[in-house]
Amino acid sequence: MRLRTLVLLFAVLAAVAAPSSAQQPAQLRSPDVIFVPTPQEVVDAMLKLAKVGPNDVVYDLGSGDGRIPITAAKTYGARGVGIDIDPQRIREANENLKTAGVANKVKFLNQDLFTTPIGEATVVTLYLLPSLNLKLLPKLNAELKPGTRIVSHAFDMGDIKPQQTLNVNGRTVYFWTVPIK
Repeated sequence: MRLRTLVLLFAVLAAVAAPSSAQQPAQLRSPDVIFVPTPQEVVDAMLKLAKVGPNDVVYDLGSGDGRIPITAAKTYGARGVGIDIDPQRIREANENLKTAGVANKVKFLNQDLFTTPIGEATVVTLYLLPSLNLKLLPKLNAELKPGTRIVSHAFDMGDIKPQQTLNVNGRTVYFWTVPIK
């Protein structure tokens, strides 16, 4: 009788614990910015300005719904990596990836963009505040190879002059190459 009770108790505990282990990852910390999607025409302009091609690896820091890595893969044949701290954005990006037909070229990571290694990138895209771009600057210069292209939608890096700017229907796109000085 005792063994049967223990087995039953173990089964109940295992059943209760199972749903928590199957849940999506918890948010690592609060996002630094709210999610605002980059309009597709700006995505297209960013990738064109960065001269993305099939040999590129595009890292989108704060990737939101995943449209930049997905577009890089679909339009240019590049590989894409999206990094976002918000698990809801990662779920949304993965849903978009399923319908895009480029799951073999793109992945999304529920991680902190300030701590995730990015050295594989040949292009980095941003839609963050200027203060966050500046906070990322040491990481960009330390981890990325010289010549890696950085493209930012709407926000610059303070006094650091971009190599190019582009106006897309009233929205500014900034371009730098590593090392950024």
